[in-house]
Amino acid sequence: MTKNLIIKKIALSKSPNSINYGIKTKTEEFTEKLFFTLFDNHADLEESIDALEVLFKDISVVACKKPQQKCDAVWKAFLEKLPTVLEQLNQDARYILENDPASNNVEEVYLAYPGFYAIAIYRLSHELYLLDMLLFSRLMSEYAHRITGTDIHAGASIASPFFIDHATGIVIGETTVIAKHVKIYQGVTLGALSVSKDMKNSKRHPTVEEDVCIYANATILGGETTIGKNSIVGGNSWVTRSIPEGSVVSNTTTTDIKIKENIQK
Repeated sequence: MTKNLIIKKIALSKSPNSINYGIKTKTEEFTEKLFFTLFDNHADLEESIDALEVLFKDISVVACKKPQQKCDAVWKAFLEKLPTVLEQLNQDARYILENDPASNNVEEVYLAYPGFYAIAIYRLSHELYLLDMLLFSRLMSEYAHRITGTDIHAGASIASPFFIDHATGIVIGETTVIAKHVKIYQGVTLGALSVSKDMKNSKRHPTVEEDVCIYANATILGGETTIGKNSIVGGNSWVTRSIPEGSVVSNTTTTDIKIKENIQK
């Protein structure tokens, strides 16, 4: 098979949709620049915001499905949200510092905590989601997913302060609602009981009320499932129905421990 024939076959097999892969790398660049602008005290804010605007509008050429005038207005609406989002993230960072004995100072949280990074990109992409920039928000979410191992859909509703520890393997679905002062550990899934396409516009994911702690690898499923406030969900638990306020949920599987010397006898 000649090179020209191979090229022809690839061209014929490509998706008929207009896919511009450059939007993905530009979104990643935008995400890093945005994080730097908000958290690096040496960032020249005017210069950084001007650079962000250029990137945003480049991405919007592909990601915004509205008339040009409305697409241009989205940047201004997003920019106006940044001070409020930053206040929420500063609150999240302090909450992480207060609740993780391994954290030494808030600078460490900003610089080295994948859970904080995942929360930050969620809060920023959530504003784009609310502005109907769905592809843009999804690309930001997936970048954070790749970097941190945490998959938070931009459509989820998560109050501040919020705590994620270790981050790896966490999945939070699009219609999840999380109240303030919730703590989540690695491997937790807040997911749907059904993945039927006709449920797209319905609440498919759980609600977690205030002051709940969800330990590692717990799975909580279903749009009607509510974890009542002040509850604890133990590690490896499987929850598909609502839990009353003040509950403790535990996995009843037991692990036997025997002394090696007794086994040998």
